[in-house]
Amino acid sequence: MYFASDNSGPVHPQVLAALTEANDGYAMAYGADALMEEVRQRIRDIFEAPDAAVYLVATGTAANSLALATLMQPWQTVFCSPVAHIHEDECNAPEFFTGGSKLTLVPGSDKMSPKALQAAIAKEENRGVHGPQRGPVSITQVTERGSVYSLAELRALSSVARERGLPVHLDGARFANAQAALNCSAAEMTWKSGVDAVSFGGTKNGLMGVEAVIFFDPGKAWEFELRRKRGAHLFSKHRYLSAQMAAYLRDDLWLTSARAANANCARLAAGLRAAGADFLHSPDANMIFAAFPRAAHRRLRDAGAMYHIWDGGVIEGDDPDEMIAARLVCDWSISGDQIDRFLALIRG
Repeated sequence: MYFASDNSGPVHPQVLAALTEANDGYAMAYGADALMEEVRQRIRDIFEAPDAAVYLVATGTAANSLALATLMQPWQTVFCSPVAHIHEDECNAPEFFTGGSKLTLVPGSDKMSPKALQAAIAKEENRGVHGPQRGPVSITQVTERGSVYSLAELRALSSVARERGLPVHLDGARFANAQAALNCSAAEMTWKSGVDAVSFGGTKNGLMGVEAVIFFDPGKAWEFELRRKRGAHLFSKHRYLSAQMAAYLRDDLWLTSARAANANCARLAAGLRAAGADFLHSPDANMIFAAFPRAAHRRLRDAGAMYHIWDGGVIEGDDPDEMIAARLVCDWSISGDQIDRFLALIRG
């Protein structure tokens, strides 16, 4: 019963098999391997972007930080949600890799609204040389609270950015989960909605550790290559990144795994609703924020269930009926039996 994070799940067997196959013999280093050419072509086909520049790095933090650095200057600011991963969970890596730029938090919830974004942008670049200049808009899809932007919402945010001539970055650590939830194409969720660059995640969805960075403007390619090398994120034995991503993209494994994770989440969410849990956010993909009684938390803890207590909740206490919030994340590998056992413990 492991619902702590989709980062904690196993590597998909097809990915492990691909790594074993890639380990045979020799291959050119630094991304010149044949598997990388396969990855590049598959991503271009999936995104309907034949000229896209495609690169691999090992972590989501590297993908986000290097992509944003390529889209901006050090004196600019990135507009993002107050709970965006680049703000809360990357130890100022975006500021570091951009050479000291800042983040401007758009007031609101996990989802930015066009009105709030427009107001945040308007407040910047009004003090001349003394203030930060306007830079990229970074959208997280799926958000850090488990919500998914609709295509209309993505287009509305991109439209606000376009009015100011600002590029749009999509943090897609759970890109596949969002696409599966929307039942749309990768192109519809990115460049057709006004997105310029994407961090296309894989680690949370069955890979050992690799993320793709995609620029729909190939004019950004050389600068990204330089930044990746200078930032120590260009792998010598790159084929082991390529092998993972190639396996991920073959036969739509990325979507199959995401659909399984989303289905697991839907099953868990339905059971929680039936048990009387209160939901803090809409569980649109594979992540749930819900509150249920302290007594249920204690039963789960005693049975060894793993998940995160949320929002400062405390399991110890006198009132067994007090509602304590939790974050629950499903990956592709969780079994129906694990979900059913978890729900049975909640029901008591």
